[in-house]
Amino acid sequence: MHIAQHRTPLGIARIIEEDGFICTIKALDEDVVITEPETELLKQAVQQLDEYFAGERKVFDFPIKQPGTDFQQSVWNELLKIEYGKTITYSRQSENMNSPLAIRAIASANGKNDLWIVVPCHRVIGADGSLTGYAGGLRRKQWLLEHEAKVAGVGQTKLEF
Repeated sequence: MHIAQHRTPLGIARIIEEDGFICTIKALDEDVVITEPETELLKQAVQQLDEYFAGERKVFDFPIKQPGTDFQQSVWNELLKIEYGKTITYSRQSENMNSPLAIRAIASANGKNDLWIVVPCHRVIGADGSLTGYAGGLRRKQWLLEHEAKVAGVGQTKLEF
């Protein structure tokens, strides 16, 4: 296992590589020492995150793999289909998965996503347009949605909640 801790506009991101895959990207709230990426894959992940924050990247293409149940994997795969700069509701996500009664289970799986930004659970919002919960914190979710809307030139660029 290899770890890099990289400064982003939203705080330090901890990036973990295991067995040739990026398995974790998490925003940290605590102050930690920045550590440079030691492997080519970690360097690629850091570069692509920097490009995302600079508005130069909308899709990540390094290999990812996070542990989870078959159901969680299907939820995370559905998240990967949400286009940059767009949002969907939890109910729309459940309908897209042909599981309209599984909204709470889907929301729970979204919350267990360990690949911050790359698997874009921040693009899922409440039915009333509210930001609802987000493991990285609502201020980060709001920033990410505003950033993507601005870069994509779509919709409102200021979210109120």
